Amino acid sequence: MPAVDKLLLEEALQDSPQTRSLLSVFEEDAGTLTDYTNQLLQAMQRVYGAQNEMCLATQQLSKQLLAYEKQNFALGKGDEEVISTLHYFSKVVDELNVLHTELAKQLADTMVLPIIQFREKDLTEVSTLKDLFGLASNEHDLSMAKYSRLPKKRENEKVKTEVVKEVAAARRKQHLSSLQYYCALNALQYRKRVAMMEPMIGFAHAQINFFKRGAEMFNQSMDSFLSSVADMVQSIQVEQEAEAEKMRASQQELLAVDESVYTPDFDVSAPQINRNLIQKAGYLNLRNKTGLVTTTWERLYFFTQGGNLMCQPRGAVAGGLIQDLDNCSVMAVDCEDRRYCFQITTPNGKSGIILQAESRKENEEWICAINNISRQIYLTDNPEAVAIKLNQTALQAVTPITSFGKKQENSRPSQNLKNSEMENDKIVPKATVNIPEPEQLIAPGTPIQFDIVLPATEFLDQNRGSRRINPFGETEDETFPEAEDSLLQQMFIVRFLGSMAVKTDNTAEVIYEAMRQVLAARAIHNIFRMTESHLMVTSQTLRLIDPQTQVTRANFELTSVTQFAAHQENKRLVGFVVRMPESTGGESLSTYVFESNSEGEKICYAINLGKEIIEVQKGNKETHLKTHRDKESEGMKLDYRI
Repeated sequence: MPAVDKLLLEEALQDSPQTRSLLSVFEEDAGTLTDYTNQLLQAMQRVYGAQNEMCLATQQLSKQLLAYEKQNFALGKGDEEVISTLHYFSKVVDELNVLHTELAKQLADTMVLPIIQFREKDLTEVSTLKDLFGLASNEHDLSMAKYSRLPKKRENEKVKTEVVKEVAAARRKQHLSSLQYYCALNALQYRKRVAMMEPMIGFAHAQINFFKRGAEMFNQSMDSFLSSVADMVQSIQVEQEAEAEKMRASQQELLAVDESVYTPDFDVSAPQINRNLIQKAGYLNLRNKTGLVTTTWERLYFFTQGGNLMCQPRGAVAGGLIQDLDNCSVMAVDCEDRRYCFQITTPNGKSGIILQAESRKENEEWICAINNISRQIYLTDNPEAVAIKLNQTALQAVTPITSFGKKQENSRPSQNLKNSEMENDKIVPKATVNIPEPEQLIAPGTPIQFDIVLPATEFLDQNRGSRRINPFGETEDETFPEAEDSLLQQMFIVRFLGSMAVKTDNTAEVIYEAMRQVLAARAIHNIFRMTESHLMVTSQTLRLIDPQTQVTRANFELTSVTQFAAHQENKRLVGFVVRMPESTGGESLSTYVFESNSEGEKICYAINLGKEIIEVQKGNKETHLKTHRDKESEGMKLDYRI
């Protein structure tokens, strides 16, 4: 063992500069040792913390291995071998956890504790003695300074004696503290060597004991178990590689198909359509109304099940019922400028859902399948044979018609004034009427007015300080005495959608075309603001009344209303054509479109009733005039005779 440098205790009392210089070297060494000891302790505590974390980790691992059995795997078939293997591994991990716990305890006792004791005992003692030595040296210096200031003459023996005693006590105290300090510094040179090696001896013994016990635990039976598990894993890997190779070959085969498989509607000219389907499945776009003129389309998966049409959103576990197809009718329709749309109608004639297919083939096959199902073919003994017989009827359902193509099939309360005046009591049988082209009804590019009916706030603003000019030629000061004497008064809540000039009033088609153009223009230009009014139908006029101020916004003579009709699909849409004189001497035709809170049929019925009242009153008036003329004529004859 090499020699150790020491501080000479004999030189402690003299306290020479050479001794102080040597002392500073020892103090520097002690400071360096303190810093290093703190860093070493942090490293050892980190090792101990990692070992504690290993104990907690192995404990958690064992619990998770046992929890595999309790997991509700949707595809857990054939996991019995895996479960039993994981149970065995859980037991092994529990035994390893015991070893790790013992190792952590040994590291705490034999590695961390000794270095903590060295720091708290030896290094703290040296630091404390250093402080005491510094205090004693300061006291000695003060007493020597006091002693040095004693006067030469008239010496006071009593004061001198006290100062001498004080110097002696301070010197003795300094001597004692220096001896203790020197001894601690000398002992530290030996103690630090022991303190550095003792924790590592404990660390090595703890690790060796851990490995020995681990080797005893992993005996030959454990080796055989690990070998069997390795063989099982290898067999699974071989099976996986074989399946992967099979899937790669299948993938290449599927990718080698013609490009037409990915192209929608690739055979639009001559699609191969199976019209004998009694069940069908695939993605369709479902039309949803979100407002008066706005709709959304949602792509969903549809399939037929028995006599029901089912829908299953993406991610849903099961499908839900959308439509009962028994006795339903289906036909292709044009809808919102989209291709391949078809509509399913309920047995009572109520419009059902509108769907869009991605190709002509899909569109026609869906229509044929729904037609077959609606006839309850699926309940027969041989559904496919019955479907073949009905193939020709299924073909008739795939011819597209426009949204207004069904107007001639349903009776409506819309009236043609010219026909009603000529044939009041006659029932004219329906005949096939050719629907005029839109250009024959409304001139292309005709402007549409969306704000012709002013809201109440604008009306009030315009009447502050000046008289309001009504765009229909009426004023708020005018009264309507006919309302009190009218035989008919019905009120409806309506919202103005728009108005536009038209070319003819000979057919109700002009109203339907105006509705289509107004709604399309609102949708294109994102115009959703509508003004609500009260529509008063009397036997003489149609009046639009502001619901807040009760001021008449517009007034139409009932005799000027030449055509009126409600929409066939949207029951709340209603419109009428007004014939008004112009300043040039001619006449103009304008169509006004409204949305009602109630059915438009009721408004049309009220207008029709008002016109009938006008006709009756007109006939009564003519009869009264004729009677009056006859009486005057008889009176004149009597006077002549007299």
